[in-house]
Amino acid sequence: MPDKPYISIVIPVYNEEPNLHPLFDRIYPVMQQMGRPFEIIFTDDGSRDRSIEILKELAATHPEVKVIEFNGNFGQHMAILAAFEISAGDIVITLDADLQNPPEEIPKLVAEIEKGHDVVGSVRQKRQDTFFRKFASRIVNITTNKMTGMRMSDYGCMLRAYHRDIVNNINHCQETTTFIPALAQTFASNPGEVPVAHAERAEGESKYSLYKLVRLNFDLMTGFSVVPLQLFALLGIFTSVASVLFALFLLVRRFLVGAEVEGVFTLFAILFFFIGIVIFGIGLVGEYVGRIYQEVRKRPRYVVRRVHGQENKKQN
Repeated sequence: MPDKPYISIVIPVYNEEPNLHPLFDRIYPVMQQMGRPFEIIFTDDGSRDRSIEILKELAATHPEVKVIEFNGNFGQHMAILAAFEISAGDIVITLDADLQNPPEEIPKLVAEIEKGHDVVGSVRQKRQDTFFRKFASRIVNITTNKMTGMRMSDYGCMLRAYHRDIVNNINHCQETTTFIPALAQTFASNPGEVPVAHAERAEGESKYSLYKLVRLNFDLMTGFSVVPLQLFALLGIFTSVASVLFALFLLVRRFLVGAEVEGVFTLFAILFFFIGIVIFGIGLVGEYVGRIYQEVRKRPRYVVRRVHGQENKKQN
């Protein structure tokens, strides 16, 4: 019977069939070379390819492997949270299955946790992404830091390490929509960051479309700060004051210049601008109301069909 794991590796999987064997062939020797008891927890997030069959084979042939099989697609962060629930390691590492973050970087993060950090993020060096994706990521990092007051250099990199105390605190939360790196940051007393390598995606395609990226960033900003609402309130005050001043200007101008037809289209443009602000504000308030609606329904965050490989483990 294997010892209680010291390190838990958590990997969400969604349609990663061509990457799973190369990933395991790299991560397993890395963990063996570290000389510490470990476990590798995969969460299959409703894959439609052969990912779950490959993961079952790995769980059947390697006692260190557990596989959580979801009953559908619940998202990357729910997949990680499910793995957190059954993880037993003192140090928990999250890693994507696409091999863009090399598993060989894991010892670097473990060393930082052992130095006393409770959360260790990673900053991708020489990113192998498109210019648009890198530019958008930079804007999101700056904006989110300003709005939430947090200080993370790379929100998009999921190669991160967490101390067991942080994972336990995350497990106590029951939010239906969340962003795990930011949530962990709210519990951290001594966070750190390390630079890590970054590679091109070898096989498959990114599971984050433009819509999903925008959706994720809305969740990030509205889930950890009310600054967007406060900014919109300030904008409303400024707009109201500016509207009054403009109305006074038009009144004075009418007495000085007289009635005129010119400027009608300018007024329409200003009107449309104000309408756009109002619609944006309604949408922003709707984001917060929608989050409240999701929380009060109290529906399960995810549904686990089965956990494979758990029978090979010592129950702690």
